Amino acid sequence: MTKLIYSAIASLDGYVEDATGGFGWAAPDDELHAFVNDLERPIGTYLYGRRMYETMVFWETASTVDEPAVFRDFAEIWRAAEKIVYSRTLQATSSANTRIERDFDIDTIRRYKETSGPDITIGGAQLAGQALKAGLVDECHLFLTPIVVGAGKSALPENVRTPLELLGERRFGSGVVHLHYRVSV
Repeated sequence: MTKLIYSAIASLDGYVEDATGGFGWAAPDDELHAFVNDLERPIGTYLYGRRMYETMVFWETASTVDEPAVFRDFAEIWRAAEKIVYSRTLQATSSANTRIERDFDIDTIRRYKETSGPDITIGGAQLAGQALKAGLVDECHLFLTPIVVGAGKSALPENVRTPLELLGERRFGSGVVHLHYRVSV
């Protein structure tokens, strides 16, 4: 069966955005970017909340002419994948292979996992939180950045207790640590 994977780059204290909504401190260097590209390469579909989509849609039109190879590689990976945006307010998408769904329906996601081929990722802490609460997430990739921001948007939902099995870890030259977990049920 297709896996639903949650990936997030977070501060050491667990935030994907700081108190001002900033996340510039999470920008990956080339080593980390190449690793993320390899994780994303087999993904067939991205599930996004509106805000995460609005951040990621940059890749649809990003000029790759004078950019590093890892930048160009990610742009190609992102553009090729299907994207589903969950939003009640977004009226239109600005990227190819993208559709809007008004409601995040748990049963629809379960059926999608049963019938889809390539794995699916879920992006956006709030949307991923709903999927974690519903028991839909199969794996988590957390990238902990060596910074404490003190407050902001949490990478993981409150009031959810989910046992995890560590599948792997990796340390990068930048000080980022990647933790790969399987959700144990």
